[in-house]
Amino acid sequence: MNELDDVSHHIQDRISSLQRMLDLSLAELPQNKMKKLGQELFLLEGLLEEFEKCVGRQREQLKHLKELEKSLQKDLEDVQHIKDNVPAHMPRKKEPANGSQPVKNQREGVDVQPAQPENVKKTNKSFVRELEVITMPEFQSIPQYMKGRASYEQLNAAVQSINTAAAAKYKILRQPLKSLNNHARKLHQRFKDQETKDTKGHHFVVEDDIREFTQMKVDKRFQGILNMLRHCQRLRELRGGGVIRYMLL
Repeated sequence: MNELDDVSHHIQDRISSLQRMLDLSLAELPQNKMKKLGQELFLLEGLLEEFEKCVGRQREQLKHLKELEKSLQKDLEDVQHIKDNVPAHMPRKKEPANGSQPVKNQREGVDVQPAQPENVKKTNKSFVRELEVITMPEFQSIPQYMKGRASYEQLNAAVQSINTAAAAKYKILRQPLKSLNNHARKLHQRFKDQETKDTKGHHFVVEDDIREFTQMKVDKRFQGILNMLRHCQRLRELRGGGVIRYMLL
């Protein structure tokens, strides 16, 4: 805008100068004044041409800024849409392995008290394997007869439920028996009874764990979801003793 202002002021000065000379044209002007008037008119014409060029440049800049504003507005809308539609199965910030929050049973209110700090040892035993979320390409690779009516969101909701059950189960197994209430002790014993030589060094859950620690329905649809997770190499089955163990891969 400064460029246009400068040219505009210059033109106004020239026009004022010409106006004064024209006012004097009522009287007879000498030859040198007529020549001066012609020069002023020539300069004014050049200034008008420069002014038109400046206006053209400013018009192009304005057009570019409007396009940029439109693009930024579209980006802002896209970001807001992403923010408002974050999938529920996206990984969340995990609590510390030795956090103070007790594990609670959604049906019977299991309250597992944390171990005393002096008894806590930082070892890799606190690690619990988690299933990774299913990606869209993986979901699309599942045969249609296997997917049925299960959606991408339902599949990853099951992944999240299995991870929740595994975390709750192995948190109980890490606690000293004396720190557990009666119900948690029974769960601890059941977990131990379900272990075999083939499960050593692996993490697994059973259907009762899903019922105990999550609100996921263990029904026919859930069985279909487990088949999909096996297809995507997130689980494998280990049978024995009348129990189906779902090993986390």
